[in-house]
Amino acid sequence: MDGKKALFLEAWAKRHGRAFLRFDYSGHGHSDGALLESNVSDWTRDSISVLDDLTDGPQILVGSSLGGWIMLNVALARPEKVAGLIGIAAAPDFTEDLIWQPLDADSRATFKTSGQIAMDNPYSDDPVIYPYHLIEDGRQHLRLRCPLPLFQPVRLLHGINDSEVPWNTAITLANCLQSRDVSLHFDKTATHSFSELAQLRSLEIILAELIDQLNSHRV
Repeated sequence: MDGKKALFLEAWAKRHGRAFLRFDYSGHGHSDGALLESNVSDWTRDSISVLDDLTDGPQILVGSSLGGWIMLNVALARPEKVAGLIGIAAAPDFTEDLIWQPLDADSRATFKTSGQIAMDNPYSDDPVIYPYHLIEDGRQHLRLRCPLPLFQPVRLLHGINDSEVPWNTAITLANCLQSRDVSLHFDKTATHSFSELAQLRSLEIILAELIDQLNSHRV
């Protein structure tokens, strides 16, 4: 919740007199819980609870990376409370496609036996540790294998220079969504963080246009 994108959107919302809510999942940031004991189901429940308990009326969900996966789960669970979705380097199914599938047979066996795996961390010299239960739980929430019955407008932003989540994930997701109102925005220079000033301004423009579109449909 202290990331550049969340703080930028909060400042934008304040300037325009709009409600805004940011939060950390269990095991992340300011929230309680142990990251290695949490999973996609937990983070989805967190988000549904926030939506149910702390918001009024349909919301625009903005999810970055893992958050782009969680927002799909939330929209599927509470479609009546979701007016639109914005995914930034959205990473649905990353536990399967980006962690499990690239492993060879020996690495998979070791992962299952030891219960965790260490992988390179692009942001630190310390490796990222993934627990095996995250892989198992993630399989309950795979979203890129079949049509997604979501019909709200969706905007997907992705950096072509993203070395963590391939940009073609956005195309796969767009094809899975049953909504007819899906737009993709690719930035050739953007990395996974999608947090440079020009990219934040793109996000601002796309959000403002989506709000105007939703408001015009209410009239």
